[in-house]
Amino acid sequence: MPSMLNLMFSSRIFTPRIRFRGFRRGIHSFSSQRTMAPGLARKYEINADMGEGFGRWKMGPDEELMPLIDAANIACGFHAGDPSIMLKTIRLCKKHGVKAGAHPGLQDLFGFGRRKIEVDTGDMYAMILYQVGALKAMLDAEGVELSHIKPHGELFFYMQRDKAIMKAVLDACAIFKVPVYACQNPEQEAMCGEMGIPFQGEVYVDVDYSPEGKLVPVSQSQQVNPELCRTRALGATMTDNGLDMNGSEFSFGFKGKPFSICLHSDVPTVLENARAVRKVVDEANRAKFPSV
Repeated sequence: MPSMLNLMFSSRIFTPRIRFRGFRRGIHSFSSQRTMAPGLARKYEINADMGEGFGRWKMGPDEELMPLIDAANIACGFHAGDPSIMLKTIRLCKKHGVKAGAHPGLQDLFGFGRRKIEVDTGDMYAMILYQVGALKAMLDAEGVELSHIKPHGELFFYMQRDKAIMKAVLDACAIFKVPVYACQNPEQEAMCGEMGIPFQGEVYVDVDYSPEGKLVPVSQSQQVNPELCRTRALGATMTDNGLDMNGSEFSFGFKGKPFSICLHSDVPTVLENARAVRKVVDEANRAKFPSV
C-alpha cells in the first residue's frame, strides 16, 4: 500500500501547472463594470502580513502585533497558514477592530511563497479564488467583512513581470469587490483602474527599493531596525519620498493621497518597528487628516 506521503505528492493538488481549459475563457469574460465596495485608506494606516505560521509552527508575534496595526493581510494556506490559524487570526482582527484582508500566495509552503514558480494563467485564477474564497467563508462565519486582497511575496513580483498573470490574479480579485493592496506601481494601478478595482498603494519600510524606485525582494534587502523604519515612514508621510538602496531619493508619487505602510511580521524586530511607525503614522494623521 502506498504511503500517505506518496499519495499526497502524486495528487493533482500539488501540480499547479495543470491547465484548466474552462477557466481561460472565464478569465476574460468578467465585466470591468463591477461595482466595488469602498475600503480605501482615508488616512495613513499600517498593514501587516499575519497568520503566517503552520500547524504547531508559529511565525510572527500576531497577538502582540495586532493592536499596533490597522489592517491584517491573512495568509490563506498556500504560502503559510492553515484553517485553524486563519480562524484564530480573524478572531484577533475582530477583537482589536483591525481590517481583515486576504493574503493569497503561490503554492509554496516550503519556500514561504518567496520562490519563483511558473503557473498557468488558468491555474492562477483558480488558486486566487480558492484561497480568498476560503478566507471569505471564515470571515462570513465570524461576521467580519473582507476588507481587501493583497498578493504575497513572489506572487507580487510575478505579477510585475508577467501582465497575463497580473490580469489572472486581478480577474479573481474582482469577484470579491474589494480593494487590492500592492506596493505603489503604475502598471498594476492602471490595470486595476481598467477593471474597476480600487487600488491601494503601499509603502514598505522594512524592505529596500531599487534605484528605479521598485520594491526589492526581502532576501535581497538589508536588515532593518526600528529607527530605519521610523525614518522611512517619516519621509514617506511628510515628503512623499523614499531612499533607494544606494541612498538616493525618489518620489513615491502619492501626491497627498493617503497610503498604507506595510510591515512584515516575520522580521525579528517587528514589534519595535511597529511601535516606531505607529507614532509616525499617528502624528502624520493628526497633521494631515485631522478630521478623519
